[in-house]
Amino acid sequence: MVANKFRPVKPNRDTPTTQQKGFFRVVSTERARQLLAAVKAVGDSELIPVQEAVGRVLAASVRARVNLPHFDRAVMDGYAVRAADTFGASESQPIYLRIRGTIEMGKPVRTSVEQGTAMRISTGGMMPPGADAVVMVEYTDELSGGMVEVRRAVAPWENVQRIGEDVERGMLLFEKGWRLRPFDLGGLTGIGVTRVRVIRRPRLALIATGDEIVPPTVAPKPGQVRNVNEFALVPMLKDAGAEVTDLGVIPDDARVFSDMLGQALEKHDAVVLSGGSSVGTKDMALAVISAFPRSSVEFHGISIAPGKPTILAYALGKPVLGIPGHPMSALVVGTLFAVPFVRVLGGEKPLTAFTPRSRVTAALAQPVASAPGREEYVRVRIEEINGVRRAVPMPGKSASVFNLIHADGLVRVPAHVEGLEAGAQVEVILL
Repeated sequence: MVANKFRPVKPNRDTPTTQQKGFFRVVSTERARQLLAAVKAVGDSELIPVQEAVGRVLAASVRARVNLPHFDRAVMDGYAVRAADTFGASESQPIYLRIRGTIEMGKPVRTSVEQGTAMRISTGGMMPPGADAVVMVEYTDELSGGMVEVRRAVAPWENVQRIGEDVERGMLLFEKGWRLRPFDLGGLTGIGVTRVRVIRRPRLALIATGDEIVPPTVAPKPGQVRNVNEFALVPMLKDAGAEVTDLGVIPDDARVFSDMLGQALEKHDAVVLSGGSSVGTKDMALAVISAFPRSSVEFHGISIAPGKPTILAYALGKPVLGIPGHPMSALVVGTLFAVPFVRVLGGEKPLTAFTPRSRVTAALAQPVASAPGREEYVRVRIEEINGVRRAVPMPGKSASVFNLIHADGLVRVPAHVEGLEAGAQVEVILL
């Protein structure tokens, strides 16, 4: 193994003791989110083509440099008219206008609509000079002799999108820290933006620890388990926007862990630990982290179930997030805390980073008991009966991994209550 030039030293008067560094600091979920939201984003940015920018976070706000649309255009198929010419038109008393031609899509219009005339127009077509409204085709009939019968009046600018009505030149479109979605890219290209400045993807190292973990290709012996967390967390962290270096599984050995952590910190913006945060290995992980220069422990426990043994610390001034080794806890904490952590690190605003991307409201199908003093997340499946959406709690012990995998989502039980009653309206965080 490569020698670690950041090898920790023994505590001295310049290295705070474990108690000074905040050991045994269990925090509420709200406080944990506040501390994770305070993580400093990576500072570098790059200019990339819009078509490559989905999922990237803007490093600078984007303002419109043009009006959209840049010409008055129809929003319905029908006839471009002078609105005043249609006043009083009805089914029983239609009015009649002379057709002056058809507006061709994608071409400028030179023919004017004068009093008593109209022009055929399709949705998106450019309004001709003199016209200020569109009569929908459903309320018209073409007659012989080049006339159109209009059976409904229209108001000025009805069924017309004016210049700049969608986007006005100089308008703020997206703020710095906005994560671009697929249809955002369409909007940007629609106003002529072809390149955007985005924050560099955060470089993240994932280290899994555990003497009991074996590869999925190996039949586990008694006391051993196949590797679950590594194969679930890597794509989860990548999907959150990180470039992930998977450093594999290391044994629960302080020196090996120290060497690996030093190498990871040297080359990455942050480190995520899987394991090393539970009883027995937690103290080792915190002791190793705390021995690095510029280290601190923000918390090493969250009042949450599952997932209490979660750590946020700093070493060499860089954030280290330690999540529980148990797969159920790891996946829940990964969803609720590791994913937002990566998004904040990547420059996304905390308010959006910690807002679940997909959630629905449902009626709780059965009562749920909970121990007050901790926030609990209950696995549920979603069903719909007679148009009513219900959240059905999943049976099974909290250690059951496939109990979570087969769930549709998680329901939060607040820390200050002893449970939720059947029929309660709950928010389901979809998985």
